Order: sequence, then C-alpha cells, then structure tokens
Amino acid sequence: MPEPRIEPLAVDGNGNALIAFIPDAENAPPDDAPLPLSLVALWHHDSVLLVFDRRRQRWELPGGVIEPGESPRQAASRELLEETGQKADDPSQFAGYAKFMLHPDERVEYGALFIGSVTHPEPFRENEEVSAFRWWDPRGPLPGGSESLDLHLARLVMRSRHRDGQANPCPG
Repeated sequence: MPEPRIEPLAVDGNGNALIAFIPDAENAPPDDAPLPLSLVALWHHDSVLLVFDRRRQRWELPGGVIEPGESPRQAASRELLEETGQKADDPSQFAGYAKFMLHPDERVEYGALFIGSVTHPEPFRENEEVSAFRWWDPRGPLPGGSESLDLHLARLVMRSRHRDGQANPCPG
C-alpha cells in the first residue's frame, strides 16, 4: 500500500517543500533523514534578518552546512557571523527541526532552526555568499525573489512566539 501523500506547509518555485516543523526537540534530533544544515532567525524589534544569497539569487534566513565535528548550534552561530557580521545579544534559542523534501529527487533532509535577537545590529559588509541584507517584518508582504520555505519558517516562529505571550519576537 502506498504511503499517504504529505501535504506540504510551503513549496518554493523550484518544487522544494517544507513538509514538517518539529519544535522543541533539540536533544532528540530526527533520525529518519540527514541533518546537514542550520538556520538562524535573528530578530531586531519585530523584524527578522534576511540575506540575499548570491548563488541562489533570493532572500533567505542566514545559515548553512554543518561542518564535520560541529554541532547544529555551533554551525548556526558561525554561519550568522560569516554571512552577516551579526552576533546575537542572547544565546540562540533552539526553535525546532524543519523537514524538507528537495526536488527533483524527493530527497528528505532536516535543518535545525535557532532564534536570537540583536539590539544594536552591526553594519553589513558584502561577502562571497551574501550581497545584501534586510530586516523583514513577517506580517508584511514577501520580499521579491524570496525563498518561501525560509520565510515560512520565520512566520511560524513569529506566530509561536506570539502565542507564548511574547508580543515582541525580541527584546530590542
């Protein structure tokens, strides 16, 4: 009997899908697929930091590949600093694991998502990976050329933080 079709939470223009989000399970990572990347939702007031990826030509959350010997948390901090020059004011909070189905081969992978905040952002400097950054209010329209999976994750995190009684996603 075929497995039931999974209804995705979001699908991007390339056919990649966010198929699940598993919150608050940092000490119990999923073991049914690889966990090759970490992402960061860095908040300043009511806005989240987005980077414009040079290679993919779209807006995304900062993040990238977990290097050998590195924890997902370490990778998130390293990638945030490398891509944006930003360092969270507070230790990053684990938000959850995002489960992706990647097109065209329908490969399943996970990404660890962390949340942080910054009161006084550092100036942005272009680098090999990122050509621009912006602060985006997830209650507003999507920025052009955006990566819908990452932006959907930012909106999920924002909604869950509001439900938990935190009207501001960060104290800044």
